[in-house]
Amino acid sequence: MVAESGRRAFIGSYTAAGGPGIVVAAVADDGGGLTVLGGADGLPDPSYLALSPDGRTLYAVSETTDGAVAAYRLDGDKPEPAGPRVAVGGGPTHLGLYDGHLLTADYGSGSVTAVPVRADGTLAPAASGVLRHTGSGPHNRRQQAPHAHQVQSDPSGRWAVSVDLGTDSVRVCTLAGGVPVLHREYALRPGSGPRHLTFHPSGAYAYVVNELTPTVTVCRWDAAEGVLTPLGETPVLPGAPAGDGYPSGIVASPDGRHVWTATRGEDVLSVLAVEAGGAELRLVGTVPCGGHWPRALTEADGVLYVANERSGDITWFALEPATGLPRRAGSLALPAASCVLVG
Repeated sequence: MVAESGRRAFIGSYTAAGGPGIVVAAVADDGGGLTVLGGADGLPDPSYLALSPDGRTLYAVSETTDGAVAAYRLDGDKPEPAGPRVAVGGGPTHLGLYDGHLLTADYGSGSVTAVPVRADGTLAPAASGVLRHTGSGPHNRRQQAPHAHQVQSDPSGRWAVSVDLGTDSVRVCTLAGGVPVLHREYALRPGSGPRHLTFHPSGAYAYVVNELTPTVTVCRWDAAEGVLTPLGETPVLPGAPAGDGYPSGIVASPDGRHVWTATRGEDVLSVLAVEAGGAELRLVGTVPCGGHWPRALTEADGVLYVANERSGDITWFALEPATGLPRRAGSLALPAASCVLVG
């Protein structure tokens, strides 16, 4: 019997594609393996999850045309709904906590929605404000309108940062009276299709993975002024994709030495070495992701977890500290897996 660490993993999935909804798994002490404990199946398409700072409340988007967000209590192995769902923008794909609110990135409606969080972690019954993105990009199918794909707080907690695939830009925002307010918008290369962003642990750099081109844009980040300065792009594949190649997730190591990305279609994980104090990335190599269509990835205690959506599994990898190269260590079958969060 594998000893449990006391930590839990929370997994999202697409119920419309046969997924079980939200799943809770125990994390093993030795190697980070996962064992299913329970779950919650009442929310349609809970594709992305976030955890409260005290670890007692789990938040999930419902990635449907109407769009909603829900809160769950984590007193046991089965998350229990904590209050009613709250409507947000259409097709929310990501969420994050910022300044007493839960923010959602609404891909379908091209917006960021703010939902107030009460002191007990539950959500207020209605969203307080919406920031609607504007613009488009040169890709004639994917960039005809804004598509907010991710929103999160920066490491300083001063700013909310949203990444928009449709407008090739990153927006830096604050809240005024519970309403997201644009501070500045920063343009990335036209047609790059930025999807997700992660910060270097120093807080001085940000790395944006681009979905429409297999690259990462390295940016300098000034938290004092809320200024993002693109410095250059680094490929995440050694050559052009053989077929479909859509980068998805990105994560930086806690020690700041490596960045990992996942690319769907090619079904690989890429290892990038961080150089020049964070100002440069260098592609070290790629390894198979352990399944098909890796939609998201996360790192926890030297283990990299990958949600392989179309093969229906969570695969985990041991990370070699010196090189950052992942070594496949195990997997858990889970249909239509969309994200994994370890807390």
